[in-house]
Amino acid sequence: MKSLLHQANEVTRRGFISRAAKTFLGVSALPAGSLFSGQAMAAGRGSVLKQIPTAKRVIYLYMTGGMSHLDTFDPKPGQDVMGPTKAVKTSADDVMVSDYLPRMAKVMDKVAVINSMSSTQGAHKQGNYYMHTSYELRSSIRHPAMGAWLLKFQGKRNGSLPGNIMIGDDSSHPGSGFFESRFSPLMISDPSKGLQNSSRRDGFSEKEFENHLTLAGKLDRSFLETYDQRNVRAYTDMYEDAIKLMSSRDLRAFDISEETAQTRDRYGDDAFGQGCLLARRLAEHDVRFIEVSYGSWDTHSGNFLNVPDRAEILDQALSALLQDLEVRGLLDDTLVVLATEFGRTPEINQNEGRDHHPKAFSCLMAGGGVRGGQRYGKTDETGSEVVENKVLVPDLNATIGYALGLPLDHVLYSPSKRPFTVADSGKPITSLFT
Repeated sequence: MKSLLHQANEVTRRGFISRAAKTFLGVSALPAGSLFSGQAMAAGRGSVLKQIPTAKRVIYLYMTGGMSHLDTFDPKPGQDVMGPTKAVKTSADDVMVSDYLPRMAKVMDKVAVINSMSSTQGAHKQGNYYMHTSYELRSSIRHPAMGAWLLKFQGKRNGSLPGNIMIGDDSSHPGSGFFESRFSPLMISDPSKGLQNSSRRDGFSEKEFENHLTLAGKLDRSFLETYDQRNVRAYTDMYEDAIKLMSSRDLRAFDISEETAQTRDRYGDDAFGQGCLLARRLAEHDVRFIEVSYGSWDTHSGNFLNVPDRAEILDQALSALLQDLEVRGLLDDTLVVLATEFGRTPEINQNEGRDHHPKAFSCLMAGGGVRGGQRYGKTDETGSEVVENKVLVPDLNATIGYALGLPLDHVLYSPSKRPFTVADSGKPITSLFT
């Protein structure tokens, strides 16, 4: 048995080295006949599917704290559980949203609503981690998030810009997990300030800068040769990428001040709206995975005071993003995902709030080959239980991987020699696609 395990590891290592050579060099086009070219293998429901990638990049909008599905994308007209929230018809047949989302109601023909999400994790930290990685939180290992898996398998599309970017102040993001740190997201806390410390200081000429780099390289050479280790190489790679970015014309992608005042106003004068605008600019420059976080949706008290305010900001930013991507010809190959760690209870507590509810909640997908104007799955009349087409968290991540053409059943090993796949045992919802 031990011998077989070593043999399996060697096969995996050879495959990894072949992919890594392309990934580290920033090459995204693979030769015909390779594992990840043309049609990528993806684990389907009960069979292995051949999937032609429909998305080149992902804009992932994460609603921190547990967004109430009843008060957003799974309203239950006429039920007492709704409180003052009303349901309204949308541009998509058989899809209703709450009256807090009037702009989204007009563009739901571009969106697939998944009303049958279900999670095994009912606490914020654990639920957030599970949604991002498909694996339960453990003290002994850190699992990669979806952006890291994408870069690991397919590399960057723009050699000058980071391939994985996180916009917001969510410090609990799992990052690259046990992968190399080069696959971690670049963190941007304030989209209006763009990428900080990305230019030479005033009075420091380009020639002086190059002289300093040359001197630093000479001083570091002996150390790098002596300690030729993964973590040391990761640091030098990050350093070199930062220098390359400083001199790149694509650095302007981070500057949303280049947008007109009208465009900025359309997304909303708030951190999330401006973050979505920055995400669109980064998508235009072929950044592979962009996450924008928005919270807090943790409405244990004052649910019907807080959700309308949260929903108004979401409504303006998301509707503007979808329309903007479509007008610019980016929606067809950009997968937009809206996710949250769990929903909220149908029961309204004594504080006029809703508590954690992982058994049933909603997520959205749009673009990237997803057929808009559809609803997948169903909850019961109070939104308490999934009664049709239950979707587990790993299934949602497998669907993202499916759209990107990632090899869902291909095993990579952690440093402790444990096997992992992109979405654990998740199965993609193939019927969402056109």
